[in-house]
Amino acid sequence: MMNITLQLSFRIALVWAAGFLIAVAVQALLPDQAGINLSGRDSVLFIPFSRMGFWTCVLAALIVTALVVGRAMLADIGWNTFH
Repeated sequence: MMNITLQLSFRIALVWAAGFLIAVAVQALLPDQAGINLSGRDSVLFIPFSRMGFWTCVLAALIVTALVVGRAMLADIGWNTFH
């Protein structure tokens, strides 16, 4: 059981490391002046593409972490249809 836990922790660490590396690369490569404008009643909100790319990568890392942990929890309670 400890072997599976260590493997799970390494997978999560790799996903987070890759997610942050990609997010930092996206934020560095995309210019801050490129983005979209969201118009409201009183003002306009400018969202740069670099911020959207960063948060997309972080969200992807969160989703993958949740799926891996959820799969491990289901395997621990005896649901073995994942193999």
